[in-house]
Amino acid sequence: EMEIKPERFEIIMVSEVPPQDQWEYFYHENSRDYLQPTIQIFNDAEVIIKDIRDLFEHGIYVTTAVKCPKQEQSIALDTIKNCSVLLERELGLFPHIKALVLNGDVAIRAFNEISRRNSGKRVIPAGSTYKIRKEWYFYQDIRVLPSYILTGKNLLIEKSKRRMISEDIREALNHIRSQVKK
Repeated sequence: EMEIKPERFEIIMVSEVPPQDQWEYFYHENSRDYLQPTIQIFNDAEVIIKDIRDLFEHGIYVTTAVKCPKQEQSIALDTIKNCSVLLERELGLFPHIKALVLNGDVAIRAFNEISRRNSGKRVIPAGSTYKIRKEWYFYQDIRVLPSYILTGKNLLIEKSKRRMISEDIREALNHIRSQVKK
């Protein structure tokens, strides 16, 4: 069993939804669809990990925007909005977050809902991820990086998306390092 100490985390990766099969989630060591692509992406980003505990050692926590598996091909906007309340509570447990990587459109929408509730405006503008991902966005003092979905067997094949997610992870880590120097 893993103990999560919220004060140790500086980066949170927010993926879209948990898998249908609970044994495929990030926190199960034999997960092929969630953990294995994540390990590969972090290794591509030169953050060498073997399991979720290694991510914790780097101060990185992984969660989902929606807390229940997909029942249909897409996720209803009401579901994203309702689940954003849970995500906001979860993020509130982590006092030292300096960067959020939003992996996929559902994560981006959910976080924009949080931002709208608290500031009246969205953090991430509308647009294709590839067009907006290089810009700098902030929510309070937290750097927010829009990125691509972190999970799925296809990520082991789709090298361009894997590369971009790895770049976004490196950017989040560079942001953390720059905060330490100040």
